[in-house]
Amino acid sequence: MDLTLPFDNSYARLPDRFYSRQAPVPVRAPRLVKLNETLARDLGLDPAALSSEAAVGMLSGNAVPEGAEPLAQAYAGHQFGGFVPQLGDGRAILLGEVVAPDGRRFDLQLKGAGRTAFSRMGDGRAWLGPVLREYVVSEAMHALGVPTTRALAAVTTGEEVIREAILPGAVLTRVAASHIRVGTFQFFAARRDTEALRLLAEHAIARHYPEAEGPLDLLRGVIAAQARLVAQWMGVGFIHGVMNTDNTAISGETIDYGPCAFMDGYHPDTVFSSIDVYGRYAYARQADIAAWNLAQFASTLLPLIDADEDTAIARATEAIGEFPGLFREAWLAVFRPKIGLATAEDGDAGLIHRLLDLMAAERADFTNTFRWLAEDAPGAGLRDRAGFEAWAEAWRDRRAREPVPGSVQAERMRAANPAVIPRNHRVEQAIAAAVEGDFGPFETLVKITAQPFDLAADHAAFSAPPAPGEEVRQTFCGT
Repeated sequence: MDLTLPFDNSYARLPDRFYSRQAPVPVRAPRLVKLNETLARDLGLDPAALSSEAAVGMLSGNAVPEGAEPLAQAYAGHQFGGFVPQLGDGRAILLGEVVAPDGRRFDLQLKGAGRTAFSRMGDGRAWLGPVLREYVVSEAMHALGVPTTRALAAVTTGEEVIREAILPGAVLTRVAASHIRVGTFQFFAARRDTEALRLLAEHAIARHYPEAEGPLDLLRGVIAAQARLVAQWMGVGFIHGVMNTDNTAISGETIDYGPCAFMDGYHPDTVFSSIDVYGRYAYARQADIAAWNLAQFASTLLPLIDADEDTAIARATEAIGEFPGLFREAWLAVFRPKIGLATAEDGDAGLIHRLLDLMAAERADFTNTFRWLAEDAPGAGLRDRAGFEAWAEAWRDRRAREPVPGSVQAERMRAANPAVIPRNHRVEQAIAAAVEGDFGPFETLVKITAQPFDLAADHAAFSAPPAPGEEVRQTFCGT
C-alpha cells in the first residue's frame, strides 16, 4: 500500500511572513473514525493506505508525511464588525497541497492539530463534536452542489479537551481549494505591506482565477463567486453563522463550519450562533454581509489597482457596486428551479417572495415546503390554505407559460429541492451518541445526507422536522 502523497506546496514557497512553520503536536492514541474514501480516490489517494496505522498517524498529526511542509497561515479579520489585526491558524496546520489526477490543487489541513504561533490563549485542539459536525455538514453541502471545503477524515486522539466540560479530542482532515481568505489580504494591508499584497494577489490569481489580468479582475472574480455561493446557501436554507472576513474564502467555497445550521422553520431573521446576539449574520442578511466583506477585500487591493488612490477607489467601488445585481441574478437562478421555472419573467422574484412570506408567517419548514411543492402535496403543508391557494393560482398561471409540461417541471423541482438535509437535532443526536462511543448514528447521517434528493423509504424519518423538545435553536463555535 502506497502512502505517498503528491505534494506540491506553492503557499509554502511564499515568504516566511505569510505563515509560521509548525509541525502538528502529537496525540496520545489516535483512532480513525471515518475516512472519506470517495474523496480520497478523487485526490488520487489509496483509501486502503489511508486506513493503515501509519496513515492514521499522519491524519492525527503524529507523523509528517514525506513532501509535506506543515505551517500555520497568518491572517487578520473583521469579527462581528470589529477588526482584529492578527488571527491566524490557532488550531490548524496546513500539511501541504496535493495535486489530484485531474490537475486540480487542494490543501490538506489538520484541524485540532495543537498550538501554533497564532493560538493566543487557546489549546489548539478540537473536541469531537465540532469535528463530526463539520464532517457531516460539509459533505452534505457538497452533495447539495454547494461549493465547500470537504472532510477527508476524522480521527479521535485518545486525549481529553476541556471546554464547558471534559470532552473527547479529535482531529479533522480538511480539504480545500485553498485557505486564502479576505482576512489573509487584510493581514498585510494592516501592515501596509504592499509587496506581500502583490505576491498574495498573484498567487490567488494563479490558483483560482487564471483568466484574471490583474487585481481588479481578481476582485470581480471573488465578487461573482461570493454572490453565487450565498445564493446557493439561501436556496437550501443554510445559515453560516460567522460570516467574518477571516471566514470568507477567496476561492468561493464555504469555509469554517462553526455555529452553522440549516433552518427547520423558515423566517428571514433566523440566527443560530450563540454569540450573534444582534442578528448580524441572520439568514436574510447574508448577502448584505457578503457585500460588506467584499468591500473590505476591495480596500486591501487599492494600492495594487492603481497608484492614484482616488482612481483605485473609483474602480473598486464600481466593482463592488456590481454585487447586488450579480446576487439577484444568482438568487433567481437558484430559486426559479425550486418552483419549477426555467425561463425568466420580470415577476418571478415577487412570486417567490410571496411564497416565502407565507412560509415566514407560520415558520413553515423550509426544506419540506419546497419539496412538497415538487411532490404536489396539497397546500405544501401550509396552514393558511386561502393564502396558499391565492399564491398557487398565480404560480400555476406562471408555470403554464413554461415551454415544457408539468411533469418535466416537477422533475426539475425534485432536482432542486432536497428531501433530506443534516437537520440540527439529528447532528446533535449523532454527536451525543459518538461522545458515548456509538458512531452508528453519525455513520447513518453521513450516508443518508450524501443522497439529499433521494426520498427512499429508509430516509423518511430524516426528512421530518424536530419533534417538540428536539429543536436546536443555538449552535456553538468549536473553540
